[in-house]
Amino acid sequence: MSTSNALTERLRAVLDREDAIALLRGAIGAESITGNEANFVGFLESQMKARGIDGIHVSDFLPGRPNLRGERKGDGSGKRLLFIGHTDTVHVDGWREHWAGTEREDPFAAPVIDGQICGRGAGDLKAGICSSLAALTLLDKAGIKLKGDIAFAFVGDEESGQPGTGVSAGIKDYTASIEAGVVAKPDFTVYVEPTQLAVYPAQIGFFITDIKITGKSAYFGVPELGRDALKASHAVMSELWEHSDAISARAEHPLIGRGFLLITGLSGGGFIAVPEECTLSLIRKLLPGESLDTAAAELESVIRGAVSDPQIEVEISYPAGRDHALGGSAAEIDQDLPEVSMLCAAAGEAMAGRGAIKGAPFWSESPFFVNRLGVPAVYCAPGDISNCHTFEEHVDVEEYLAGIVAFATFMARYCGIVE
Repeated sequence: MSTSNALTERLRAVLDREDAIALLRGAIGAESITGNEANFVGFLESQMKARGIDGIHVSDFLPGRPNLRGERKGDGSGKRLLFIGHTDTVHVDGWREHWAGTEREDPFAAPVIDGQICGRGAGDLKAGICSSLAALTLLDKAGIKLKGDIAFAFVGDEESGQPGTGVSAGIKDYTASIEAGVVAKPDFTVYVEPTQLAVYPAQIGFFITDIKITGKSAYFGVPELGRDALKASHAVMSELWEHSDAISARAEHPLIGRGFLLITGLSGGGFIAVPEECTLSLIRKLLPGESLDTAAAELESVIRGAVSDPQIEVEISYPAGRDHALGGSAAEIDQDLPEVSMLCAAAGEAMAGRGAIKGAPFWSESPFFVNRLGVPAVYCAPGDISNCHTFEEHVDVEEYLAGIVAFATFMARYCGIVE
């Protein structure tokens, strides 16, 4: 057995499976649909205290909606490693009806079925949060003390879907605290979005665009007196699809593929008359290096260029600002960084077939670190993004437990062990 594998095996041998599973089931049981983060934060605060985490601080990023942070100080001779995740989950509309009469009827009961822990938030991303906390407990159980610091930050308002929420208000508040010097800046960050223990050093960017096209209504018998907003919308959509093809043909990123835009909604008409108003919605996927401002200006030129009638009005808005006023920036770090390789190795040792480098097909909050703070960050955690936000949300028990071992191994190697 190699020296590196010996650490993983040492940790695996003392893992308390029952404690780890109870931790995650309790976390799922603390319902935290976006806007109700305080319920889960209270649970996490008690767990952090019980697990010997110091400097615990709870503060509202919006009234009644708290962030939570804490740390375990090392001996001062190592680096500072941050584990961060969002406390909120998506809604559970239709869940009980879907699973009526089964063990999974309650979305927060967290039953263990066929080796899987089920429930809303299991994968996105309470398994990641719990893995990071249980990893510190595992190091304590193994008698391992660290040179560097382990920091934890759990923030709200990441998920979209609830009215007036989902604009990353929590992490905006947290990163502002780092910029102000109130919170120490980490040397490396692991954001615990579900990756099935792959490591994601790159992610997509995005913006959402709402387009309102206004013409003039007229009786159907004399359509020449009107300005057909639906016909204009058809012209706009045709140009947008061509624009998407052109975007896709420009470049392909090795981890996250090609950029494009997707028209996600169309509404208008409804009377026996010339349609006066139509609305379109679309989402644009961006690759690392693409500017949101440039992409949006290009998009607007396409939209306005498709409408030939000067009496038809076009309004364009961007409702989903995140780290940028228009949307969320793409992010990428060098996948050959030693800490990336170190995390990949830890995941692969903890569970066969894990630890591959991949790209995030989703947007989350690593750009606040990579682009705003200049701190390298990756996504890594147990859980499969493909079943998150669905009635099937679950996390594999063995993958979750492997995540704890992987995180503990990485903490020890990155921060250094006090001999």
